[in-house]
Amino acid sequence: MNIEVSDEIQKMQAQVRAFIRDEIVPMESDPRQTGHGPTEELRDVLVEKARQRGLLTPHASLEMGGAGLSHVAKAVIFEEAGYSHLGPTAMNIHAPDEGNIHLMDVVASDEQKERWLRPLVEGKIRSCFAMTEPSPGAGSDPSMLQTTAVRDGDDYVINGEKWFITGAEGASLAIIMARTEDGHATMFLTDTDRPGFIVERLMDVMDSCFTGGHGVVRFEDLRVPAKDILGEPGKGFRYAQVRLAPARLTHCMRWLGAAQRAHDEACQYARTRESFGKRLGEHQGVGFMLADNEMDILTTRLAIMHCAQVLDRGERANQESSMAKVISSEAIWRVIDRSVQILGGQGVSGENVVERIFKDARGFRIYDGPNEVHRMSLARKILARETEELKR
Repeated sequence: MNIEVSDEIQKMQAQVRAFIRDEIVPMESDPRQTGHGPTEELRDVLVEKARQRGLLTPHASLEMGGAGLSHVAKAVIFEEAGYSHLGPTAMNIHAPDEGNIHLMDVVASDEQKERWLRPLVEGKIRSCFAMTEPSPGAGSDPSMLQTTAVRDGDDYVINGEKWFITGAEGASLAIIMARTEDGHATMFLTDTDRPGFIVERLMDVMDSCFTGGHGVVRFEDLRVPAKDILGEPGKGFRYAQVRLAPARLTHCMRWLGAAQRAHDEACQYARTRESFGKRLGEHQGVGFMLADNEMDILTTRLAIMHCAQVLDRGERANQESSMAKVISSEAIWRVIDRSVQILGGQGVSGENVVERIFKDARGFRIYDGPNEVHRMSLARKILARETEELKR
C-alpha cells in the first residue's frame, strides 16, 4: 500500500472537521430528532449548512455538481463526517442516498440523471433502495427475490412487499428490485407518489440516525413505465454489485468516524475522572482498553484504505470489501463497547453521545450483508482459489 492524500483532500479534510465540530456537533441535542431519525425539517437545516460551506454531496461526479472524490479521498472525508451522527445527513453522504447516487451515476440514462439524480445530488430530494423482503423473500440471499414485475403495454406492473427499506418514509425516489417474467432481476426507478407505492409502517429498530427510518413498503399494482428501467432489463443483480461494494465500504468509513468519536469521549473521561486516588486512565485495566481501541481503529482504517485503493484501480473489490466490512464492523463495535465500559454510568445513559453511538452501530454487523455471509463468501473464494492452483 502506498496511500497518498493530496493537499487538496487534506484541505477538505480540515474543512469538514471544522464544519462537524463547529456547526453539526452543537445540533446533536436538537429536539427535531425522533426514534426514526432526524425530521425532514432538521435534515433541510443540516443540508443547507453543508451547502453554504461548499461540502454538499462531495462524492458525486463533477458533471452532477459534486467534487468527484476518489474512493481513497472518500475514506478521509467520510470518516470526518461520521464523527457526528448528523454529519453524513448534513453532507448528503448517508445511506441509502450515497449508494444510490453512485449507482445512478454509473448506470442511469441522461434523462434519468436529469430527472432524479441531479435533485438527489443537490439535496432537494431523498431516495430509498427497495430490495430486502420479509420471509420467504430476498434477505442475505438475493436469489430468493419474490417481488414481480409483469409487462403490460408500455408499463411494468409491480407487486410485492419489502421491509427494512431505509429512508422510505419521505423519499421521493425509489429504486426497486423485482423479478420479471423471464425470471431475471431488474431494477426500476419510480416516483414514490405513484398509485400503488405504499409505505405501510415504520419499523422500531435500534438505530435512529437515518432520516425516514426503516420502512415496510408494499407495491400493489404499481405501474412503472418501461423507460424507467435502470440500465438494462435482467441485469439487476449485476447492478447491485456496482452499488454494494462501494456502498459497503462507505458504511465502514462513516462508522469509523463514530468509533473515533466514542474513543475520544472515553479518553477525555479517562484523563479527568479520578478513582482510587489516581486518574481513571492510569489504572491498567482502563489503559489497556484505550490501547486496544487505538489498535482497532488503525486496523480498520488500513483495511478501508486498502479496499479503496483496489476500487480506485477500477477493480470490483468484492473480496476486499467483504473483508473490510467484517473487519470494520467488528473492530468498531469493540471500540464502542470498550468506550461504554470506560464511561461507566455515562456510557449507558443519554448523558453521553456514546450511548447513542452504541445503539446506532450494532446493526452494522448485519447491514450490507451479515458478517457470517461475508465469511461464507470469502471461504468459497479461498477454496476455489486453492482448487485452481492445484489444477495448474
